[in-house]
Amino acid sequence: MALALILVPLAAAALAFLVPSDRARPLVLPAAALSHLALTGAALAGRGPVLRGEWLQLDALGGVTLGLVSVLFAICALYAPGYLRLRLDRPNRVLCACLLVFLSAATLLVLSQHLGLMWVAVEATTLATAPLVYFNRNARSIEATWKYLMIASVGIALALLGSLFLGYSAYLGGGEPSLLFATLRENAGGFSRPWLRAGFVLLLVGYGTKMGLAPLHTWKPDVYGEAPGLVGALLAGGLTSCAFLALLRVYGIVSAAGEGAFARGLLVALGLLSMAVAAVLMVRQRDVKRMLAYSSVEHMGILVLGVGIGGAGLAGAILHAINNGLTKTVLFLAAGNIHRAYRSKSLDDVTGALVRLPLSGALFLAGFLAITGSPPFGPFVSLFAILNAAVSSGRFAVAALYVGLLAVVFLGMGATVLAVVQGRPSREALDSPYQDNIRKTGPILLTMALVLLLGLWIPEPLRKLIAGAAGGLEGRP
Repeated sequence: MALALILVPLAAAALAFLVPSDRARPLVLPAAALSHLALTGAALAGRGPVLRGEWLQLDALGGVTLGLVSVLFAICALYAPGYLRLRLDRPNRVLCACLLVFLSAATLLVLSQHLGLMWVAVEATTLATAPLVYFNRNARSIEATWKYLMIASVGIALALLGSLFLGYSAYLGGGEPSLLFATLRENAGGFSRPWLRAGFVLLLVGYGTKMGLAPLHTWKPDVYGEAPGLVGALLAGGLTSCAFLALLRVYGIVSAAGEGAFARGLLVALGLLSMAVAAVLMVRQRDVKRMLAYSSVEHMGILVLGVGIGGAGLAGAILHAINNGLTKTVLFLAAGNIHRAYRSKSLDDVTGALVRLPLSGALFLAGFLAITGSPPFGPFVSLFAILNAAVSSGRFAVAALYVGLLAVVFLGMGATVLAVVQGRPSREALDSPYQDNIRKTGPILLTMALVLLLGLWIPEPLRKLIAGAAGGLEGRP
């Protein structure tokens, strides 16, 4: 099953590359995505205990991320044919093939139970997504692509060095020479503490760069600003969630070694810093997609803050990774529709979206309310869980900073979003031929329904999966 999950999208990528027609090629995406989603459902239903010595397995933490990535990719794949039909001026062979290679690489990352193999998979996701950023083939997109490659490459190089430090720490500990996560956790008590701490810092910087934590976030505004909306959705919801999983794998080892307090202190500091930087940069932001990039920086900070708080905060962070991924998909796809209608993403040109595109404008507004923690949407539940964990553990200063930064983000982001949806559209926007239809709004409506569902009810299988993932990281069964 593990190999099928990896190979099916890879085979579909080869098929998409060979299909000669730019009109027919995008249809490979939903077919492959639905097949992968069905395989993911079967893998989750048949998931058993993690076996010692296996490099590819689906544990609880991997199950949460695999389900999220597969659902997000399916939504974007359903959206893609309608979008690419509007962009027949651009060849889509590389886009379609690289999207499917990304799905394969992300699946490999999620299933990896080996430190080295996981690093290879993280690098593969970078190489697969870089060509997607260049889809518009202009000066700004190529600048964003190179910035992404350069900064991500530095981060992944630091992650490799951190992996070597972690392995050397295990070697000095005299335990079994293995980089399998289960073995590393079992032998972690004897690891060399200085090398372990140094390795964690390097891995935090490396995978934190991939997540886009401040001050390692500098690639995000350009990349999210220039990539197509469906690519931005996969980057903000899927790629960053995979990097978060990689960081959680390492955190589990450090925690098993008795250095959890050290790791959590760094995570709390970096989480609050990311939220603060995003809050400052989001105020008076006039570019819609760059605003979403800074929102992603904020929510990556919230994820590591929840892990740093520990206990219920860790489970809240894992749930928030799901809520953030789904809500960011709503925002990026709705913003993509607005961009197509206005041929701009600047507030100088984009006003009155509720008049010009009633459905996409309403979804964009609803996505803003959800991502900023308004009830009854899913992010409210996970954001409140992290706040509750901070208060319950006596971290009142952290809780106060957390709430204050959320309020600043709400006001800053709200000013931009309200400027987009309110008012009257320009004559140029009204003359644009672009209109909402079911192909371009149906996937967004489905995603918004999932965001609302998770705010009202968390299915019991998902609740157990999240509890198992959090328990495994903290050494509980």
